[in-house]
Amino acid sequence: MTAGRVNPNFTLEKQGLKDLGDVHYNLLEPALIQQSLLRNEGTLGKGGALLVETGRFTGRSPQDKHVVRTPDVEDTIWWENNRPMSAEGFDRLYDDMVSHMKGRDWFVQDLFGGADPAHRIDVRIVTELAWHSLFIRTMLRRPDREDLDTFEPAFTIINAPSFTADPDRHDCRSGTVIAINFARRLILIGGTEYAGENKKSVFTLLNYLLPEKGVMPMHCSANHAPANPIDTAVFFGLSGTGKTTLSADPGRVLIGDDEHGWSDRGTFNFEGGCYAKTISLSPEAEPEIYATTEKFGTVIENMVFDPDTLDLDFEDDSLTANMRCAYPLHYISNASETALGGHPKNIIMLTCDAFGVLPPIARLTPAQAMYHFLSGFTSKVAGTERGVTEPEPTFSTCFGAPFMPRRPEVYGELLRTKIARHGATCWLVNTGWTGGAYGVGSRMPIKATRALLTAALDGSLANAPFRKDPNFGFEVPVTVSGVPDILLDPRRTWEDSAAYDAQARKLVDMFAANFAQYTDAIDDDVRAVAIG
Repeated sequence: MTAGRVNPNFTLEKQGLKDLGDVHYNLLEPALIQQSLLRNEGTLGKGGALLVETGRFTGRSPQDKHVVRTPDVEDTIWWENNRPMSAEGFDRLYDDMVSHMKGRDWFVQDLFGGADPAHRIDVRIVTELAWHSLFIRTMLRRPDREDLDTFEPAFTIINAPSFTADPDRHDCRSGTVIAINFARRLILIGGTEYAGENKKSVFTLLNYLLPEKGVMPMHCSANHAPANPIDTAVFFGLSGTGKTTLSADPGRVLIGDDEHGWSDRGTFNFEGGCYAKTISLSPEAEPEIYATTEKFGTVIENMVFDPDTLDLDFEDDSLTANMRCAYPLHYISNASETALGGHPKNIIMLTCDAFGVLPPIARLTPAQAMYHFLSGFTSKVAGTERGVTEPEPTFSTCFGAPFMPRRPEVYGELLRTKIARHGATCWLVNTGWTGGAYGVGSRMPIKATRALLTAALDGSLANAPFRKDPNFGFEVPVTVSGVPDILLDPRRTWEDSAAYDAQARKLVDMFAANFAQYTDAIDDDVRAVAIG
């Protein structure tokens, strides 16, 4: 065992992991960067950022994620969405991975998932790569140093990229595996260097555990008004829809950019860092996020850089369009010190519509909010998942289906109850295409999106005139200060109105076909939205 603080009763050896090489417990950022460089895992960039590549996997592998089928979870897992693994297959996977670990060096981080002590989960992440340890230390909540002496992990994650699974022996799909065993409180990850699997595994744990406590886990960013946590807004959305960018509003306090809970007390961040896409990032549009790319300890993933000057190329997507930077929350000047907020006053559902049909913003009734939350329509953007090279229209229920171990209706009912109890106003915001579909139209101007969100959050948008959308029935503002009127009516942005109408009918039909799976488990008012 090398330097680092750890509860002596919960060393890896006490957990049954023996005959390992050096084990580095809870190293801080300088030591982790040193170890990464010593092991040739990356390059020291400007300002002390760490520049790394994730190998052949530059995005998540959702098809290789498994939940172990044990009696304690048999009746609560959404098996249509979560690939099962037998307990016997997992046991063999664990034994083989433990054997693989022997003689190798390992890095351990003992961290919290959740800023609210009443609902956080204590999790240990064991990684083969030093930079993975730096990444997850950046992304989760960091205990005080003295708390490490008594830290007892509720779950342990072991990540061994050099381990290759055997589908026949381990009851998995391929050599890449993410296996969650709730009964054994273990997650095993192998065959991929993509660091995002670490943080999304913790998110999946919280998505399963928190609903039993009446807490709504949310794939969303969140912020609140200055000195007024009661005025909180949450932004649901999949990667590429603008969660990080739009929540980092300099005029509001950032709670977090990706994963949150909504309890009876209010909103709380699951994480201690941000994981921002950097493609086309600019100092003009996103100055604070841009600045983190030259700060000490920021992890820069899969970005092309000049080997002499170390200048990053924000336009070169030859490695992946999913280039990212991971940085601690406090690198954003207006970030909340507590990562806590009030009950959401506004709920924004972000979608990236590659069809060019949806308006830039629409106001939703509670029933419409449930419909769009369960639908989770967006477009997967290039690089976020393996094999996605251009935007693909998709429905990802609850705006995060890959991370939802329970049935969507569980999360939908939690959201419905909390909206009714706390009176949140719901909005649908399209950050996708206007003036035509992908390949013809253009992306929604971020300046217009920001102006519309500002008007929604400060309450002024409520006083604007609205029209009823003929396709989806929600309310769309007719005029908003600082936004061209034509942009608010997507049909007018198309050169061929008949082509727009055909595209709109196609999208409505897609929504209806997708929502048919929920009609037996929803109330009449939501069903009425579904059938128009």
